[in-house]
Amino acid sequence: MMCAIRRCGFILLMWAPLMSHAGTISTTEIVSQTTSAALSCMRWMPVGMCFWLRCSIYECDVETSIKVGHYQPDAVVSSYNELGSNPWTEIRSILGAAQSSAATGLLGSLLPVPIESAGNRTEGGQGNKDHRNLIFRETDVIGHPLGSLSGVLAGTGYLCESETTSFYPYFMSSLDALSWRMEIPEMFYPASLIPGMREIGTWPLQTWGGVYPRTGWTTQAEEPKAAAINAQRAGDIVTRNGQPHIYDQIEASSSSDQRIWSPGPLVEDDPATGEWQMLLPKAESSCAVFGTNDLASANGWGGGRVDEEGDYAWNLWRPYQCCEKEGQFFLFDINWINYPP
Repeated sequence: MMCAIRRCGFILLMWAPLMSHAGTISTTEIVSQTTSAALSCMRWMPVGMCFWLRCSIYECDVETSIKVGHYQPDAVVSSYNELGSNPWTEIRSILGAAQSSAATGLLGSLLPVPIESAGNRTEGGQGNKDHRNLIFRETDVIGHPLGSLSGVLAGTGYLCESETTSFYPYFMSSLDALSWRMEIPEMFYPASLIPGMREIGTWPLQTWGGVYPRTGWTTQAEEPKAAAINAQRAGDIVTRNGQPHIYDQIEASSSSDQRIWSPGPLVEDDPATGEWQMLLPKAESSCAVFGTNDLASANGWGGGRVDEEGDYAWNLWRPYQCCEKEGQFFLFDINWINYPP
């Protein structure tokens, strides 16, 4: 009950009108850009049937309901420069000061990296060793503004309920400062030690970087790609259980009036687990996985996507399947189309 009250409080606060600033994005703009991409990203289709057993005192009947599949925007993932300066205007206004206080107060004395200035940070080179492509960014995963609305529309039987709550902070790197900055214990995972494991793109010829270690540090010449890697890492964390980070897992509600087949963990290069829509700095109306092969492109994937302030934001669209409950007991389902297709 307290969790529900807390999440509703976030929703009411975030819908309060706030002034927009250059280099940022507002809730209204996020909703507008999301709806403009719905036809391209949603991919709604009927995929099968569900069978239910409905019993009364006198008899039992078998009922059916349509099973549908579609992608929906679960979260807004921001990768940005300065601690407490999420480019999402409302999030920055409500949570920015608290993020800065939490990170500096709780962990500032433990970390060799200056908490308040980790953004804009690159490592200089010595001699022939140049590490200026080593970039650090803060990253937040916040419930999408339309996430809770899907629960209302789910009553029609033609849309699935999202696993996320609007405006709810599932991951904030400021609260996960130790792991996000120091690679502890991420550095000990096999994927952090073995080249080619969990790569975004195709290793070794065309790779953006590794999902592991899941920290704010990336070695990448193109800043938009570095931000995308951080977004993928944060999405990887929040869609899994029991990760060594401070976060709240995105998971299905136990009180849904639908039978829902959840998307499962986000996996790099796999559109069947989730796709990304850039919101900032370039408003895009299509979705895709990260890792595009841009070796033949003069400007690369990052061309036209560089933000002067180093702030980036994406929608994370994930695929759901669901059917409306038409009885007390679920019997079975049949799919005539594999989804996602």
